[in-house]
Amino acid sequence: MSINHRKVSLLKISVLRIGHRIFRDQRITTHCALASRAFGADEIVIVGDKDEKLKKNIEKISSEWGGDFKIYFSSTWKDIIKKYSNEGYKITHLSMYGLPLQDVEKEIRKEEKILLVAGGEKVPPEMYHLADYNISVTTQPHSEVSSIAVFLDHLMQSEELKKEFKNAKRKIIPSAKGKRFA
Repeated sequence: MSINHRKVSLLKISVLRIGHRIFRDQRITTHCALASRAFGADEIVIVGDKDEKLKKNIEKISSEWGGDFKIYFSSTWKDIIKKYSNEGYKITHLSMYGLPLQDVEKEIRKEEKILLVAGGEKVPPEMYHLADYNISVTTQPHSEVSSIAVFLDHLMQSEELKKEFKNAKRKIIPSAKGKRFA
């Protein structure tokens, strides 16, 4: 099955990371942002502690490795859900309790705007009712990072793996051995 390249390039994907705590979650939230960027999202909104160091690190990655990925902070997840819903985004909550990704990925692929929700702390039960989709990337416990990456890879049908990031100052030259940069 071939992917509609025009559709993928027009797809708007934002990620909402709920529950960031600077001293406990800095590494995992950084990895949520990096996976979101690398696998095709346009931005990440982080609810929790405002973390300027994290923001600078992600902006530096985008500056060096290219692309227009953005990072924002908010104090409340409900306001973000409401804002993005009003802008036509489909709220897509990643949860091991949701419907299996492989059963609904074709339906989700038809959407034009997606707000992908990945919780860090216990997600409030209300999220399950506010979401347009509750999606399970396996029915086993694992990380938000892997859920984001697997979901985006399925959504994009692996086309994001070939993505060229514009304005990149650094670029890896694939190599069987060693490290090569352009």
